[in-house]
Amino acid sequence: MSTLEASTNPALTADDSDFGSGVWDIFYDMPAWGISLLVHVAILITLMSITWVIETQREVEITSAIEPEEIRHEEYVIDTEVSEEIGSDSSLNIVGPSMAAAQNSGIDNHREESQRIDEVLLDPRLQTVESLPTPSEAELLESIDLTGTTEHAGGTEGAIDRITQEIAASLRQSKTLVVWLLDESLSMEGRREMVSKRFHGIYEQLGALDVGAEEALKSGVVGYGKEIHLLQEEPTSDLSLLMEAVESIRNDKSGEERVFTALNMALRTYLPEKRRMRANMMMILVTDERGDDYQMLEDTVRKCTREGVKVYCIGNTSVFGREKGYIRTKWEVDGETFEKDLPADMGPETVAAEGLQLPFWTAGARGLDRMSSGYGPYTLSRVCAETGGVFFVAEDSGRRKWDSAIMRKYSPDYRPLRDYQRQLSTNSAKSALVNAAKQTVLDGEDIPVPQLQFQANNDNILREQITEAQKPLATMDYYLQSLHAILEAGERDRDKLDSDRWRASYDLAMGRVLAMRVRAFGYNAMLAEMKAAPRAFENPGNNQWRLAPSKEVNAGATVRKLHKKALEYLTRVIDEHPGTPWAFLASVELGDPLGWGWNESKMQIAANATGGAGGNRPQFAPEEEARRQEQRRRQEKMKASEPNL
Repeated sequence: MSTLEASTNPALTADDSDFGSGVWDIFYDMPAWGISLLVHVAILITLMSITWVIETQREVEITSAIEPEEIRHEEYVIDTEVSEEIGSDSSLNIVGPSMAAAQNSGIDNHREESQRIDEVLLDPRLQTVESLPTPSEAELLESIDLTGTTEHAGGTEGAIDRITQEIAASLRQSKTLVVWLLDESLSMEGRREMVSKRFHGIYEQLGALDVGAEEALKSGVVGYGKEIHLLQEEPTSDLSLLMEAVESIRNDKSGEERVFTALNMALRTYLPEKRRMRANMMMILVTDERGDDYQMLEDTVRKCTREGVKVYCIGNTSVFGREKGYIRTKWEVDGETFEKDLPADMGPETVAAEGLQLPFWTAGARGLDRMSSGYGPYTLSRVCAETGGVFFVAEDSGRRKWDSAIMRKYSPDYRPLRDYQRQLSTNSAKSALVNAAKQTVLDGEDIPVPQLQFQANNDNILREQITEAQKPLATMDYYLQSLHAILEAGERDRDKLDSDRWRASYDLAMGRVLAMRVRAFGYNAMLAEMKAAPRAFENPGNNQWRLAPSKEVNAGATVRKLHKKALEYLTRVIDEHPGTPWAFLASVELGDPLGWGWNESKMQIAANATGGAGGNRPQFAPEEEARRQEQRRRQEKMKASEPNL
């Protein structure tokens, strides 16, 4: 302090003055490093005081709000396994309660989280966490896009609904040109009427979907049979014109279905409009057969894929492993109505038939020659698959339905014909199977079902009936032996078959041929023995002998060897391919033993009917005779007027 300040302030005594001057003198005389030391010490003290304040506040924030008395009221048992399972360290892709609480700051958030945990976790002592049910593999696979495959949509109406969805999906992407190709054959009359009735609903639905159908959707209509008819050549969005075109179709009696010719004409007619519109193009086939001009398949596929045209089909499933199927058909002649199952080209589901057309000699096997494959014909399924369309099943006439999840492993190969032929040339088992199947297509209709009941009111009648029964089976062994030789030639490549479908088909074919050979050997042996030395009835009132399946095979060592091998093949099909048509047919074949035995019984015999080859025709009452004559007349008229499908 200066002298002037001391003199003007009487409150300052001499001692105060001396003290102030002494302090300043100390700082004045202190070296520079000392002053620096004092400054740094002062800074450190200041920082320590700030840290102390923050730590004090943090301790206040984490102070627990739970009183000891509350804990004594509810004794919670904390299980470490549960903490690991549902907490932050668990393998589940969720945030544990503690991690969720840590994302908020402040004492109020901690209290809210504690209250939420108390409400949600009612019993913290639970040892496991309930998991969501896991869908089966079949359910997961069912959600796979079905484009390019066969889809069972629930009959014709269901197929039309699915087509409507496909059109709507296309419209959401771009303008769309739809061409309907309708089979004009008689068997399609009912389905065409159903499509016609649903036409208004289809386009009404599309208009209600808010996809701009009125401006963006145009359609054409083509009818086909032996000739191709452009019923709506100019694509239009006018529903009345489309309805008129569909209703103008008349039945074609030629029996020809030129499917691929119609597809090619539709391409030539409507592609210019597709390009002008810059639109998607869909062609929808409505038919029940494979098409007679299937030699045009590959060329049609190339054209459609090149132009980006999708082909859809509303059709029938093919008969399992066969070319021919049967369609229930109704027609009228001179005011009389007839109804019958007529043969039609409905298959096969593969390039060539891979099933043997052999009859079953077992009980309860009726109708198996019409069993559905579950798939559309190869020709139509391939054009749909290659172009990105779908084959919709409108009618599946088979009595049995197959699980789609199981059958997915047995789907037909829709690769080109040249690839199929290459497979046959590189594997003798495949070529043997196809050759044997082809042989049964040519000669299978001549294979008889054996007569099992024989009138035996005297030995001469019995011998005459046995002789007649042996005639159609005289060449049976030679025929079956040739089939066996064809299949046996491919047996060395059986283990090289590269799919479940090929293995199941080959094993079933070999097993069935062997089983039929065993049955035919035994049948002929039993008839020859009875013919040479007719048996006497244990019950004198009986007059009929009946052959019934038996486990005992009495036809020599060679036949017993064939019997053993047949059982091996058929049993393998059942064990390795459960739930499939192959396993079902193998089980039917083994439903009865392969041997034969005689049973006696009694039958009603007309008074003047000897039952022999030269016997007189039985006489009937006038009313019965008239009924039978009328029945014969109708049968003859129906046969003469059968339409071609």
